[in-house]
Amino acid sequence: MGRYVAFLRAINVGGHTVKMADLRQSFEALGFANIETFIASGNVIFEATRTGARAASALESRIETALQDDLGYRVDTFIRTAKELRGIAAYQPFGDSEITAPGSRLFVAFVGKPPAAELVDRLMALSGGIDSFRVHGREVYWLVRGRYSDSRFSGTLLERTLGMPATVRGAATVAKIAAKLG
Repeated sequence: MGRYVAFLRAINVGGHTVKMADLRQSFEALGFANIETFIASGNVIFEATRTGARAASALESRIETALQDDLGYRVDTFIRTAKELRGIAAYQPFGDSEITAPGSRLFVAFVGKPPAAELVDRLMALSGGIDSFRVHGREVYWLVRGRYSDSRFSGTLLERTLGMPATVRGAATVAKIAAKLG
């Protein structure tokens, strides 16, 4: 059995309210085991008989189809293996002094595939002042210096800039999920 985390977009935001028990039930109906939700923002830890990063793409499609049927709207799904998530949580896209500076917050955005170089360049052009970005594989690391409310950047702008769906989590949440995976 492979252990995975599904990061779901559009769960309990924008008028889409989903009970975590219902979400777990959708995953159970797909035959997954040891299902656990982590905070009510669409983070689902589960086990599946198919293993590895290649299997993750097939799992994403299955989950998206099931959630469309169960919830009545599209839920973009971003699967990471336990190993991948531990690497994401451990990755240091910025210096410690930047990340730990008073008021700074680090976010991780999950996307379906590594963005093309020209899209990364377009994203980097938005860096400066409050917001800085690093792209590493299928993750975009976003550092906000100061108050989040002062940033003009958002998940929606990220999606428009990269031309693909994304879902954003706080780096602290990602680290907590990675720690749960052992």
